[in-house]
Formats: sequence, C-alpha cells, structure tokens
Amino acid sequence: MKTLIMPIALALAATTATFALPIDAAIAGPTFTGVEGGNIAVSGYDVTSYFTGSGKPVKGSKAHRVKYKGVDYHFSNASNAAKFKENPAKFAPQYGGHCAWALSRGSLAPGDPLIYKVTDGKLYLNFNKQVQTTWLGDIAGFISKADIKWPTFPDDAKFGG
Repeated sequence: MKTLIMPIALALAATTATFALPIDAAIAGPTFTGVEGGNIAVSGYDVTSYFTGSGKPVKGSKAHRVKYKGVDYHFSNASNAAKFKENPAKFAPQYGGHCAWALSRGSLAPGDPLIYKVTDGKLYLNFNKQVQTTWLGDIAGFISKADIKWPTFPDDAKFGG
C-alpha cells in the first residue's frame, strides 16, 4: 500500500498551475477560442477585469491561467485568477464568448472581447460594433431568444464548422 501512495503523491505534486474547474450549467456549451489560436478563451483577456476597476478589459497572461470547460482563461494577476476559480460562472462570458446577437438568431459567431456589455452581472460579447448597435436596441429580447437557442448547440460546435 505504501508503495502505491508515494507515486500518486508525487504525481499530484508535479501538476502544473493550470486548474480545472466544475462547469456551471448556465454557461455550458461550446467556448469560442478561434481568435488567439490554441485553446484560449476571450482572446486572452482577463474576464474578471470587465467587473472590477474601470470595467475595461485587460489582457491576461498565460502565467496566470485557469482551465475551465477544457479551455484556458488568462488573467492579469494571481488574485484575479483566484477570483475566477472561486466562481467561474460569475465571470465567464455568456454563450461561451460567442456573439450574443448571433446566438439570438440561432447562429454561432465569434464574440469580440473589446465589444461587450455587462448586463445584470453577466458578460455578453458581440461580433462587431454594428451588430452591437442592433443588440443594444433590445438586449432583454435578444438574451431571451439566445437563452432558448444556446442549449441546442452541442458542446463541440465550432464557428464556421
């Protein structure tokens, strides 16, 4: 028994600083990772920055990353990474970072992390400023439609795929 415990303890000690977190059903579904390449959510922006300080997005660093839903989220510092680990559903963008307006129409489109709106404590991204102008005209209506359509997308759905 002792010979089994030591290798397991060593393997656990050797894990990296990337943490996997449980998935909240409210934001389950595919996460958009196409802009930065690899497996990085929200183009590497620190999702906690939308909710703190000036509320403007700040670029994160792979030195402070957290894995959530199989995707790497980057943070500007360890404190923000810890906040996200405590409650990822509070900070992760709705609809996996896809465009909220496109989702309301039943389509996947990339969300731009610099074209966003925090509404009722939730982060929504839009494809571009023109789309956001339309979306801002009926936020509640578009969210209601997108909330119905979002669960119909399989977890492995990809924009353009």
